[in-house]
Amino acid sequence: MDRSLISHVRRTTLAIAAALALAAPAVTSATAQAADAAPKAPAASKTPASPKAAAGHTLVGYLHTSFANGSGYTRLADTPDSWDIIDLAFGEPTSATSGDIRFDLCPKTECPNVETKDEFKAAIKAKQAAGKKVQISIGGQNGQVQLTTTAARDKFVSSVSAIIDEYGLDGLDIDFEGHSLSLNADDTDFKNPKTPAIVNLISAVKTLKAKYGSGFTLTMAPETFFVQLGHQFYGTGKWGGQDPRAGAYLPVIHALRDDLTLLHVQDYNSGPIMGLDDQYHSMGGADFHIAMTDMLLTGFPVAGDKNNVFPPLPPEKVAIGMPASVNAGNGHVSTGEVNKALDCLTKNTNCGTYKPHGTWPALSGLMTWSINWDRFNNWEFSKNFDAYFG
Repeated sequence: MDRSLISHVRRTTLAIAAALALAAPAVTSATAQAADAAPKAPAASKTPASPKAAAGHTLVGYLHTSFANGSGYTRLADTPDSWDIIDLAFGEPTSATSGDIRFDLCPKTECPNVETKDEFKAAIKAKQAAGKKVQISIGGQNGQVQLTTTAARDKFVSSVSAIIDEYGLDGLDIDFEGHSLSLNADDTDFKNPKTPAIVNLISAVKTLKAKYGSGFTLTMAPETFFVQLGHQFYGTGKWGGQDPRAGAYLPVIHALRDDLTLLHVQDYNSGPIMGLDDQYHSMGGADFHIAMTDMLLTGFPVAGDKNNVFPPLPPEKVAIGMPASVNAGNGHVSTGEVNKALDCLTKNTNCGTYKPHGTWPALSGLMTWSINWDRFNNWEFSKNFDAYFG
């Protein structure tokens, strides 16, 4: 997630270029041939034509609490009741490899209307009393976190615990981007990762979950590059030369799937991604969200290997990540396209070119970057969510 419009445009250009560098030129490579040979996803089981959407859907939003940008600062107490999970953005490390995570409210010089720490803590308690979850989000575009040593792992656990305890938070959101996660060349099996930064992250999160118990919320917001791109490319690949970050979130998601509250992949700032129909899908409409979400709910071969399938996640643990406005990120779609995606995935109606492999009335809901940008856009995103599921 981006702090500023300038960094957003720059990173979006790099992300699209990187994805295209992996996807388009690889058509003639041996890796692409293996991916092209991947089997089609299994045929969808027969479902009722128009099952009703389940109650209790979740709206997740990031709140810029440690910085300001063009969207303006929004006090936690002023966040509407629409938001069920509020991710405080961001906790960041003192250095990329320290594991020492710090969180501070936005400086008053940058955010004149910022709360005092006591007011902020009181707002957290009020949200929790209203049945909402408030958690710390670690990472973002600027917060590179590489737990390459056990010392960094242990510092991550102790420093994140300190933030959770000080503010009385409900849990943790992992928004690792950039170069936080990548796979060593010999790390080829997402079910049995070897890369220290990945193994240590899994261990750290499991320790936190065990410390705080079953009520601890755990969400993740990876980019498509680190998840769905793994259908075609995983790490450097059998023949080398690929980006070692490709699909690097898959071992983390898989190892923590039982502990996971929600996975909400960022369906934005993305290059074209191949879906289960062996076609490339691009941002800008409902089909992209349908194709990307279908992969998570159906499962997919990793690096085109039909014997190495990433298993589907339960729909209750999946939400769709979207930008709240055109200012928030590339890939914004209108509320009409948002509703088409939800109709198709939860009711098997209003589907476009891409046909999903099932119908999931229990799909959890939506995530957006961000609450601040939604406020900037007159709350269009959250109002539409309320109207759709109301």
